[in-house]
Amino acid sequence: MVRIARLTAVLLLALLFLAGIAVSQTDPGVQSASRGTGAALSTVQSDDHPGILAFFNDGLARFQVVETVASGLGPRFNMNSCSSCHAQPAVGGSGAATNPEFAAISNGTVSGSTNTVPTFLTATGPTVEARFPYYFNSNGTVNFNSPNGGVEDLFTVSGLSGASSCSLQQPSFATAQQEGNVIFRIPTPTFGAGLLENLDDSTLLANQATNLKNHFGVSGAFNHNGNDGTIARFGWKAQNKSLHIFSGEAYNVEMGISNLLFTQDRPLPGEDGGGGSGQTGLVSGCLNLTGNGYPEDSSNPGQTSAPAVLDDVSAFANFMRGLAPPPTGGVILNGQAVSQTSLNNGSSQFSSIGCATCHNPTVGTTQASNFTGSLNKASVPAYSDLEIHHMGSGLADNVSQGGAGGDQFRTAPLWGLGQRIFLLHDGRTTSLITAIEDHGGHGSEASTVKSNYDALSTSNKQDLLNFLRSL
Repeated sequence: MVRIARLTAVLLLALLFLAGIAVSQTDPGVQSASRGTGAALSTVQSDDHPGILAFFNDGLARFQVVETVASGLGPRFNMNSCSSCHAQPAVGGSGAATNPEFAAISNGTVSGSTNTVPTFLTATGPTVEARFPYYFNSNGTVNFNSPNGGVEDLFTVSGLSGASSCSLQQPSFATAQQEGNVIFRIPTPTFGAGLLENLDDSTLLANQATNLKNHFGVSGAFNHNGNDGTIARFGWKAQNKSLHIFSGEAYNVEMGISNLLFTQDRPLPGEDGGGGSGQTGLVSGCLNLTGNGYPEDSSNPGQTSAPAVLDDVSAFANFMRGLAPPPTGGVILNGQAVSQTSLNNGSSQFSSIGCATCHNPTVGTTQASNFTGSLNKASVPAYSDLEIHHMGSGLADNVSQGGAGGDQFRTAPLWGLGQRIFLLHDGRTTSLITAIEDHGGHGSEASTVKSNYDALSTSNKQDLLNFLRSL
């Protein structure tokens, strides 16, 4: 009888455990149905300014061009086209399910070069850039008194056609991994970026004042442009002021192409940015590989086609300005459509527990636009305040950019979240649940909000997750 009683107790516990699994919350996951993401703003499509649709389409085409050494690629780079990294769920988005960096040798990007694929890249993992938070000592140990934080490009052109005698080694990724001195960033989606760019500072500051009136322990600040002191807003730490600067920096840092904003080939941080003596910059054999001089991307007034007068960086910026915000949509969970009642309740929970204190459903209304009508006096439902916040030790990357410190990040806009694969600044997870829990590290402004989420009933948690995947 005792044995039977014990067996009954074990079975009862097992049934209770399985029942708990059955009713536990589930991230609905990436929504695959088309929502129209990647389309141009409505007034761009209607061509409200003469020729603007042509500029948008020209920028879209250039965004997908595969660069070579002959067109300026390198000497160091992460990938060879903008759309390689900004691909999900459409051109202009974030990293795709299949990582092009992992396949860089097999797909021909660096085939025939001296490169090897770093071990942190995986076939179905996030597309990333790598940074070393600190410089290394000469013996290979980390010098925690010497901050670095610059991008360490994954690949070099050495061995590629047109690279001539340029011989460069890849960064010491294996050592950095062994010493725990490497962090990652994933591509930020650019849908609706023109609206974010066209918010004036007074609107952002008024919104900040409203946000500060909260009971969740949330503060927040703005990163500022070092030249004119105005509020910066693009990048994981809101370090870039405008889409033009955002484009120019990415062209130079991610693809190694000098341009009208960033006019020199970029060495690694340790080659001329810090980390000790003996800095020499790039070796002379790796300079001016195109043979055309600098900058490699420049305006082209000799062309007869009006859009082609622009340099690539300007075309990229115009394309991103013209991208419409990602539309919301229905949610499928376990093969079934989620009810609107669930989505509405999830939206209510999102606000009541404090998520909306940083992820503002609407940050404000844009200023008057001279670019296209859709950017003129328009609401910006980005689910972000564009402020930087202390996110605590769990998310800290120990990299400072502008006024943003090692644990501060811009509130990531959540519009388009329903079709985003990799989450958080480094793509460490594909699960909304994990991403929410990771907001609660020591020193994080979101700790109270995360605790409020943990205290929700299972059904309210599910409704909140459903709502997030509707964005």
